[in-house]
Amino acid sequence: MGAMPFSEFFKGKKTAEGRHGASPDGIGTSEKVEIVEEIETSGAFGFWNTDKSGNIAYLSGWIVEAMGGDFARLAAQPIQQAFAPIDGETDGRSLGLKLGTRKSFAGLAVQAVAGESAVVLRLSGKPLYDRAGEFQGFRGSAIDVTEEFRAEEEANRLAKYDSLTGLANRHRMEQRIDSTLHAFKSAKRAAALMMLDLDKFKQVNDTLGHAAGDQLLQQVADRLRGAVAGRGEIGRLGGDEFQVLIPDLDDRGELGEIAKRIIQILSQPYSVEEGRCSIGCSVGIAVAPYDGVERDELTRAADLALYASKNGGRGQFRFYAGDLEHEANLRKRMEEDLAEAIEAGHFTLEYQPVVSLADDRVVALEAQYCWADEERGRVEPETFLPVAEGSRLIVPIGEWGLRKACEDAMQWPESLLVALHVSPVQFESNGFIDSVEKVLEKTGLDPARLELRLPESVLLGDGSKVDNAMSRLFKLGVRLTLDQFGTGLSSLSYLRRAPLNALRIGGNFFEPIMGNELGDIELVRAVVALAGAMGMETVASGVHALALMEELKRLGVDQVCGFVYSGALTQEEVLEQIAGGEWIIPPSDNGIQRATRRTVFRKIGLIHEDHYYEVTLRNLSRTGAMIQGLEDVPVGTMFVLDFGQGQLAVGAVRRTMDDTQGIEFEQELVDDGAGGLCTRHRVSPYELAAAGVPLQALPPGRYTLAQGLNSNPSFAQFKLSANAPRQQAA
Repeated sequence: MGAMPFSEFFKGKKTAEGRHGASPDGIGTSEKVEIVEEIETSGAFGFWNTDKSGNIAYLSGWIVEAMGGDFARLAAQPIQQAFAPIDGETDGRSLGLKLGTRKSFAGLAVQAVAGESAVVLRLSGKPLYDRAGEFQGFRGSAIDVTEEFRAEEEANRLAKYDSLTGLANRHRMEQRIDSTLHAFKSAKRAAALMMLDLDKFKQVNDTLGHAAGDQLLQQVADRLRGAVAGRGEIGRLGGDEFQVLIPDLDDRGELGEIAKRIIQILSQPYSVEEGRCSIGCSVGIAVAPYDGVERDELTRAADLALYASKNGGRGQFRFYAGDLEHEANLRKRMEEDLAEAIEAGHFTLEYQPVVSLADDRVVALEAQYCWADEERGRVEPETFLPVAEGSRLIVPIGEWGLRKACEDAMQWPESLLVALHVSPVQFESNGFIDSVEKVLEKTGLDPARLELRLPESVLLGDGSKVDNAMSRLFKLGVRLTLDQFGTGLSSLSYLRRAPLNALRIGGNFFEPIMGNELGDIELVRAVVALAGAMGMETVASGVHALALMEELKRLGVDQVCGFVYSGALTQEEVLEQIAGGEWIIPPSDNGIQRATRRTVFRKIGLIHEDHYYEVTLRNLSRTGAMIQGLEDVPVGTMFVLDFGQGQLAVGAVRRTMDDTQGIEFEQELVDDGAGGLCTRHRVSPYELAAAGVPLQALPPGRYTLAQGLNSNPSFAQFKLSANAPRQQAA
């Protein structure tokens, strides 16, 4: 049932202004009613009226229609239930409050809360009284401002949100970060900021066009929403830069898992109208108040972490650390020195034996790059290869390494393979397959003796190009191994059709975890089963313990590489070994000691009761550490290790020998995104502020706020060994 016509409602309605009849301007009342009805029918202007109880007595027909067309239902409710005030309009007071004052009002913007069409009206009204002064209700006018309001609303939305992806834009993210940090200071709460940059996005724009790039960005936004799962606000800063603000999270273990999930999800192939494409993602993470208490500080910290992750080889995440700026300067200098080292021929290759677990026979030699720098001395591959990859110097280094490895292998027995790691940058470079073919032809090496180890990330490149490259390598006859399998990036469907000979399990699988000193053995078991189902061999690297080797043998792993058999050897040492005939290496527990000697870290702090010492960190794992510098320390002693920048790890001495102790942590360390480890939590700047230190990002230096030491040692001071500096008071 619709509303009654204005003329019907007007009949018999006498007011204090006068009675029906001619007006002073000569226009009769009936003509006025006709004029008003024409205006009302046009929808440009409307009228409303309430009874003394505030219930709707009259609404113009076009308003009723917009609200569902049932005037009887509307008339049964107070008018303030039918219209909701628009946020931010006028003085922000509701229609009910306006009516309650029984005073005239004008220009109140409200939105209908019934019906499919959310009509927006601007109401004006005044109270009605009879001749006795009794309140009779309200009467007023309504103007339809829906289009104007929606246009303004869209303009406001565009001012806050990215028009392409619907994510928050740079301006809104700045406001959100400012407001969050301001509110969280007083509440002593944490917030994490992630900076994201898409890898190889420019390549998509250049090859498939900007329309494909826009479609890709929209899909990236959708995937980000799924990865973050409502835990924070996501913004697009422009181009291929994104930002994620996550409140109330400072656990770097959990943040690292979110970053890994984002990298994994964004690295999966995309389908756009112009074809399929793949990109990557690098992430930098900073946490307030640890890394900054103001927006500029926190954003800069996250930017530095992002820069470090991109330079570390892309497809990684990094947490901010105070030495990142220094690291950037060192990286730039290393790039310059690497370029000179290529020209000067300062690179060599060493070879680590790969042994068959069936009979301890050496079946392959894995080539490892070595750089002998005049100033730095011997530089480990894990130090300079990420720099070389980030600067694309890995391409000429890789070409040299391929040629040198094949030349060296020609001096070995034909039964020995040579394995060479291939960087994604190297694999995707122009002419890589041609260079492999030329080297094989020039050196005369049997292609079946060359094993190329490809990281999972190469499978995420352009599908047709990857398929073509893999097909050409297969036709050449070289062996193909998927390296570091298990990072979660490769597609099982692709594994079924790719011409792969083996899956290589990385040493990160064998890092001790709580409950198993051998690492994630159940996951290794699953990889072995998968490889067996697909007719592939399995190769385990980084095996340093006899017990681990025996377990891998029991699980059915085919080949092993690690200190349990041998470290890397020079070409001269290899030739000495093969001169004696068949090369068999018995496994040995000496590998543990050799691995430990190669793991030398740095000076760190150690806290015990009210004393602070400086010791040498010799070995570090997720569950413990080996330190050197204190003598006569009983087993069971509780320490706090200070790794710097508020990172404190509580642990107990489990083994002690002379001035060396093995420490077991109460809580596991977590990945720092750069191949290292860090603590989940840090000393809070809020705790430091409570102790009288000004609230600021964590400065470098030592921290002696050791919480949770429940030890009751029989001594208060340790004897310093000759390897440790003098004790410092806390």
